[in-house]
Amino acid sequence: MLDKVFTNNQVTIAGKVVSEFAYSHTVYGEDFYTVDIEVSRLSNSNDIIPVMVSERILDVHEDYRGYVLHANGQFRSYNRHEETRNRLVLSVFAREVAIMEPEEDEQDPNHIFLDGYVCKKPVYRKTPLGREIADVLLAVNRPYGKSDYIPCICWGRNARYADQFEVGAHVQIWGRIQSREYQKKIGEDEYEKRTAYEVSVSKLEYQSDDGEI
Repeated sequence: MLDKVFTNNQVTIAGKVVSEFAYSHTVYGEDFYTVDIEVSRLSNSNDIIPVMVSERILDVHEDYRGYVLHANGQFRSYNRHEETRNRLVLSVFAREVAIMEPEEDEQDPNHIFLDGYVCKKPVYRKTPLGREIADVLLAVNRPYGKSDYIPCICWGRNARYADQFEVGAHVQIWGRIQSREYQKKIGEDEYEKRTAYEVSVSKLEYQSDDGEI
């Protein structure tokens, strides 16, 4: 059972470290820290992705800015209480990390595989330029009855396909993690710049109870 849970959420990612480590939380005496890495896209733009690392697997008091951090792990979520509501916070939870010198002309990996269940009716829409998009919120099981809730975005044919999914549909997704800035209204005329994280889907498959369709 645990083997399946550990394989239903797999991330391999690498990018240039662009922040120092910041303390996140402590579990059973083990301290966890987050650090931001800059991951390049083929379009020459960049995503800034937070990675959570245990003090047991890396010296989190060193300053690694400018180096490349490689991580294998999972994409995880938790609800952070802010004023009157909960906010979904996402980061890569690293199980293995390595610090490397940057390599010229080398494309850093950014791969994710998720096996989970649609927990909200997908939202299908078209952009003003006619591009088809569908937003899918996937619940991915963790051990001990917990789940991660991962926002995924589909394009084109994948968006039309995802629009047919009902809540509870069992789906497998392949893609990459990306960041997106947006303006959050926090007052009458006051906005705050925030960053959302989601999975940009390159491939998705519906899973029936008795196998793949």
